[in-house]
Amino acid sequence: MRISRRVRFESTDEIAPHQFSVLSRLEDGPLTPRALADIEKVSAPSMTRTVGCLVDDGLVERHDDPDDGRRILVELTAAGRDFLMTVRRQRGRWMSERVSELTSEEQAVLVAASEILGRIAAR
Repeated sequence: MRISRRVRFESTDEIAPHQFSVLSRLEDGPLTPRALADIEKVSAPSMTRTVGCLVDDGLVERHDDPDDGRRILVELTAAGRDFLMTVRRQRGRWMSERVSELTSEEQAVLVAASEILGRIAAR
């Protein structure tokens, strides 16, 4: 968890980690602010503020739901998709630089540990 947190904070200072998380959630398609709030385990007003900031930054846009005009959908913009890719590249580079400083034995331990953790996560 500490590594995950460190990667999140080291790789970008352009947006907050919770905003990046919302962008990631939208990668598979548009969602309502309520659905985003439920997924992220935050209040609807908090998600409304987060979405508003992302709209202001041009990373997402709001649309009327074509199936229900009372609902709003939030969708990634092209700039939002580009931003996700850029941050992920930065995170990968940050981690690669740290791992490359390890000995080959330490790197082998990480490979073995990642396989074990992968099996645990798959259960």
